[in-house]
This record gives sequence, structure tokens and C-alpha cells, in this order.
Amino acid sequence: MYMPIIGTLGYILSQDQQNVLLVHRNARKGDHHLGKYNGLGGKMEPGEDVMGCMAREIFEEAGIVCKKMNLRGTVNWPGFGAKGENWLGFIFLVTAFDGTPKSENEEGDLAWHRLADIGKLPMWEGDRFFLPLVFDGDPRPFHGHMPYKNGSPLSWDYSR
Repeated sequence: MYMPIIGTLGYILSQDQQNVLLVHRNARKGDHHLGKYNGLGGKMEPGEDVMGCMAREIFEEAGIVCKKMNLRGTVNWPGFGAKGENWLGFIFLVTAFDGTPKSENEEGDLAWHRLADIGKLPMWEGDRFFLPLVFDGDPRPFHGHMPYKNGSPLSWDYSR
């Protein structure tokens, strides 16, 4: 029986749509994501739906309230976790919010990065496959499959 951990991952765009808010995971020793840049998000809790989970995680991690967010896609990540756990992620694009984002949280530093330059940042190798789909403007959500082994993706395929 396949029972993945369900999580959300959100990418927050600046008002001019040219920058994206990312966390640099540099605050916790032993963090599976240490040194990498990532969107915001986390595990879904009992009693919440994925939109509620995404909004909660962004508020907890960045201190802002989502006003407009769209589901851009899903990714099935078998073997991704620190101990080879399976993950199913719901990927969101946040295009409007209230408040001013924090500059840091318990996972690391938060900062705006030029959307055109994020591919140059240290990140999970597999993120480079799906990130273009998050920002491509195609209204259709993508649904991907990316098995991992020993911290690296083995393959990537998706449908729309």
C-alpha cells in the first residue's frame, strides 16, 4: 500500500511578478534541505485541505496572508524524504498577499530573488524540472512523478 506524506509547496510572487520569495534553508543542523533554496510549505495536518494547509504554512513561515493562490500542479516524490519517505506535494503560486514577509524563520533566511535568476541558486536537482511549469503561465495544472534515490531524482515525467 502506498501511503505518501502529503505536503504543500508555495512560490510567492512580488507585486510586479518579477521576484519570488524563497527560504534559504540554513538555520537547522541536520536539516534534510540544509543549504538549499526552496519555496515555503510543509506537511498537511488532519482536518485541513491542501489550500488551507498552504495558507497556514505561508502564514507560519513568512507572516503573510495569502489573498490569491493557484494550484499549479502536483508532484509524486517516491523515496524523497531523509529516510526514503514518499511524498505527494501540491505546488501553489501565490500572486497576491497581505502583509510584509518576515526576513527569517526557524528554517532560515527569507528573501526575494529575481525569477529569472532562481535557476542559479543551490536547490534540489529535481526542482529544476518542475519549476518552469510553476511559472509558465499555462492555466492547466501539471501532475508529475519524480522518484528519488539517495537524494537525487531518477526520472521525471508529467502530464497536463
